[in-house]
Amino acid sequence: MAKCIYCGQEAGFLRRKHRECEEKHRKGRSLIYHRAKEAILNTEADLEGLKREIDRIAAESFIGESLVKDLLVQVWEEGVTKALEDDLLTEEEEKALEAFRQHFGLSQEALNRRDAYTKVAKAALIRDVLNGRFESRVEVVGSLPFNLQKSEVLLWLFTNVKYYQRRTRRRYVGGYQGVSVRIAKGVYYRVGAFRGNPVDVSEIVHVDTGLFGVTTKHIYFAGEEKAFRIPYKKMVTITPYSDGVGIQRDAMNARPQIFVTGDGWFTYNLIVNLAEMSA
Repeated sequence: MAKCIYCGQEAGFLRRKHRECEEKHRKGRSLIYHRAKEAILNTEADLEGLKREIDRIAAESFIGESLVKDLLVQVWEEGVTKALEDDLLTEEEEKALEAFRQHFGLSQEALNRRDAYTKVAKAALIRDVLNGRFESRVEVVGSLPFNLQKSEVLLWLFTNVKYYQRRTRRRYVGGYQGVSVRIAKGVYYRVGAFRGNPVDVSEIVHVDTGLFGVTTKHIYFAGEEKAFRIPYKKMVTITPYSDGVGIQRDAMNARPQIFVTGDGWFTYNLIVNLAEMSA
């Protein structure tokens, strides 16, 4: 005789669960989710009282600890989405999210399974920069390939960034081969042999892949082939892309440079605000 997957009692012939147990389990999950959702962005929420209620509901509804954690992670992710609807993260919203995380023991790894934790860190960094606070939001393990200047702070570090350059090459269109007709000694007129009209063609070329750092004074790039830094004051234009930014430097023969970071909104807003402050 099979046993119920919820209560562990005999479920009946060829049955794996009691209908009433399954219904109690479903209602318990829904109740935990909604109670947690009510508290996620509330800085005055009674988190200790919420924890006791969740523990009671879980015990009565055959809900294990791992499933409770999954529900709370889902609520935290949705709280982040709600907080960032206006592309801004207030200090109150950040404090509420962090308090919820700590109180229920949610790991950064679990909260970042869909990049929610990283989104909070990025939004908080943008807010800090706008408020004139320059504190790093990244933890670097090992040594950096960048030679930071005195009092320069690394605010963010992107890995596996593709670096491209926009280059222009000339080709000819409309020409075709013809025959040679001798006009005079040493002079030939090649009928139809002109190469046609010159056309400049712009193309984007992948140059290298590496680390891309944003500091209080420069942007840095370090790959296997190329390594350089660009001061904000030397940036003529900053172009936003969905997955990165384009930089045009104030230098003779400087080619447009494109950095694919994976998050164009964050990269562009961070660099533009830092560039404006350094002007």
